[in-house]
Amino acid sequence: MTVLVVGSVNADLTVRTPRIPAPGETVLGGDAITSPGGKGANQAVAAALAGAPVALTGAVGPDAFRDVALRGLQEAGVNLDHLRTLPGTPTGLALITVAAQGENAITVASGANAHVTPDHLPTDLTGVTQLLLQQELPPHVTLHAARTAQAAGIPVLLNAAPTRDLPGELLRCVTHLIVNEHELAALRPEGTNLERQAHSLLDRGLQAVTVTLGAQGSLTVTRSGTHRLTAHPVQPVDTTGAGDTFCGVLAARLSLGDPLPTALRAAGVAAGLACTRPGAQDAMPSWPDIQSAMTSA
Repeated sequence: MTVLVVGSVNADLTVRTPRIPAPGETVLGGDAITSPGGKGANQAVAAALAGAPVALTGAVGPDAFRDVALRGLQEAGVNLDHLRTLPGTPTGLALITVAAQGENAITVASGANAHVTPDHLPTDLTGVTQLLLQQELPPHVTLHAARTAQAAGIPVLLNAAPTRDLPGELLRCVTHLIVNEHELAALRPEGTNLERQAHSLLDRGLQAVTVTLGAQGSLTVTRSGTHRLTAHPVQPVDTTGAGDTFCGVLAARLSLGDPLPTALRAAGVAAGLACTRPGAQDAMPSWPDIQSAMTSA
């Protein structure tokens, strides 16, 4: 029942500021904080904390940021047998500005993530029940991983972030697509109604499309119905890892056999809880915390 995450591993350098700087503007902030990050690593940690066995395939460099980037994965018990340390490349680094109201702006230096190749991916997928992908690795690597999983009959969850072109060949390999409103718009489905836009993507072979809507919750469409979930009510402190928490918990709970509506609710509650503390992986809730919040909601 393993969730296999093929994705990026970064160190995060975060500064809290009164507001996100406008172009050309300098804004004074607080002390810089280093912490583990990367969409792949974040989602792997979230999935592991939600109770699923998790393995991660990715790469780091042999530099000072390596230990920072791996700390959360190691503490969460993620299997790193297929993580590579690539000589001559730096560990990926994300520069994050967090405003007083919790909004963030992120710039990523890909580093070793840009040097992952299909040869780095595992060939034996025995025991893998969900493949979770994002778009911070080279596109041909993401496509190769999706093809391999589809051929093995393994469901493929793709979080289409950051925004990149999504070739039809990749979408045909994806079981469940997860996007926010901006990423949905970038796919250019016709119309302006979110539900209709999401439904239009099912025609490309997908079984489910989830649109995460921040404080408005989420919308999921499938061939058999629509699921609308309100956001778990919280006072946000830092939204940096909320989307990754949603994706990781969703993959974990599906892997463990939860039906889709239950898995979506757990993911939404977890994403809300992740906004109540600073950081990405450091803010992610444990499964007991998620269960408690679901019971009290």
